[in-house]
Amino acid sequence: MWAQHRIELAPRPRGFHLVTDEVLRGVPELGEVRVGLLHLLIQHTSASLTLNENASPDVRRDFETWVNASVPEEFAWTHTLEGPDDMPAHVKASLMGPSLTLPVRDGRPALGTWQGIYLCEHRDRGGSRAVVATLHGEG
Repeated sequence: MWAQHRIELAPRPRGFHLVTDEVLRGVPELGEVRVGLLHLLIQHTSASLTLNENASPDVRRDFETWVNASVPEEFAWTHTLEGPDDMPAHVKASLMGPSLTLPVRDGRPALGTWQGIYLCEHRDRGGSRAVVATLHGEG
């Protein structure tokens, strides 16, 4: 089986946001797959996806603190027409990555107990974000 959906994520402010449930709701065929893969691609150059701790909000705040210290807005950027947060957002998105490939087992992603899908929003006001979800597997 193959299935593909474009999932519109609600707009969020800059930061690291758990979107696991929102993403999984966008792939209704997931429950039919016994074994397979779910590939997620964010269709933006200033936001990214990652997989990490889903319990403590401190982890998401610490990620945001670290990434802002590592890629500062106050830098000699030359791409500045779209605002001071744009070029740093591109760099952050490249460092974090645009995609995830997750194993699927018995109708769910085979994630660890404390793992969740993050939308990493690197702009102050990035707007809604689109994720293409491609599911491949056997029922």
